[in-house]
Amino acid sequence: MTNPTAAQAQVSSPAVTGVLVMITVKAGVTRDQVMAVMPAEIRATVQLYLGGKIREWYSRGDGRGVVMLLDTKDVAEAQAIMDGLPLGKEHLMDHDYIPVGPLQPLGLLMANPAAMKGAQ
Repeated sequence: MTNPTAAQAQVSSPAVTGVLVMITVKAGVTRDQVMAVMPAEIRATVQLYLGGKIREWYSRGDGRGVVMLLDTKDVAEAQAIMDGLPLGKEHLMDHDYIPVGPLQPLGLLMANPAAMKGAQ
């Protein structure tokens, strides 16, 4: 058996090329508490962006926080970055971490191009 089956290809762990972080204000934290830390937070996040650790960053469309795509190898590295930011140090924010990587099913196209041609 030299060619992996589709099921085997999908079971392999995808490479992690970044971590998506969804950031929201913790319950009970006031706007004034957040705004008191924002000047330092902005300076620190701009430094991370300029240093290549923040690949993309967005305001959430629902106004409930920020989404960042960090250039990190795993969730632990992303957590260390977020915990080191001023809002993280003050424990004002909640973070959800999602490791991301290349879309694995695309590998099926490369594994056996002749089989994909017959499927058309």
